[in-house]
Amino acid sequence: MKRRRFLQICAGAALAGRPAAASDWRGQAFGADVSLRLAGEAPMAAVLAEIAAIEDTFSLYRESELTRLNATGHGPGSERMRAVLACAARVHAATAGAFDPTVQPLWQALARGTDGAAERASIGLERIDISSEIRLSAGQGLTLNGIVQGYAADCIAALLAETGLTDCLIDMGEYAALGGPYRLGIEDPAAGMLGARTIGAGAPRAMATSSPAALALPGGSHILGPRGEAPRWSTVSVGGDSAMLCDAASTAFVLMDASAIEKARAELGLGAVTLIDFDGNLSVI
Repeated sequence: MKRRRFLQICAGAALAGRPAAASDWRGQAFGADVSLRLAGEAPMAAVLAEIAAIEDTFSLYRESELTRLNATGHGPGSERMRAVLACAARVHAATAGAFDPTVQPLWQALARGTDGAAERASIGLERIDISSEIRLSAGQGLTLNGIVQGYAADCIAALLAETGLTDCLIDMGEYAALGGPYRLGIEDPAAGMLGARTIGAGAPRAMATSSPAALALPGGSHILGPRGEAPRWSTVSVGGDSAMLCDAASTAFVLMDASAIEKARAELGLGAVTLIDFDGNLSVI
């Protein structure tokens, strides 16, 4: 499952009247071949260091805090890990369990071509103890791929704001904005470009999009229903003030009906949710 991703940070209006130089980097991040372009005066070294720190915590593709936690079932839990798990728990509760990162053993079983029946018994984020240290229940493992790209966008946005940049669009697979406004297209894998969303400058500052067709597993999508739910939507796009929160919510909303999405959207304080069904029809909640 070879993937490529283009990560982009565009710094524009803060540099009005000055040429916007660009720096490029290619490497590995978030389990993909990555191209990173920083336009303007965004600090490449600091951004790469932040991406490396996020990878050191959450990567499933090399040794990380997460792979060690999955291997041993327990760990002290860094500040980064606890922040992401706290957001995951919030979305898990608001979506009645539709967002559940303990599907990792099931994901692995399906990727191997087995039915995953035994692995389903271990699912349940509420069974993880995060009081003094993080402890997984027997048979559990975590994947945070449905939330970490949003977390990365938020972290890079905060880093760039600290350096004084005031007008940036950050694309880490999910989007966060400083300044703006920025107009982003909403594209469905089957139906193509169907809509657009504005973020930044008075609008929600973040957007995340999930499409179950983006990666297929034997027998289904990479977005797994913890109770066997099948995807209800071809694409879901969510706006809000936290890319991490939008990322987790968009993952869960793929599995939920419109009324349940509206309830969760209000509980989580999110902006508009764009839904595209499997016939290519677009609606907004």
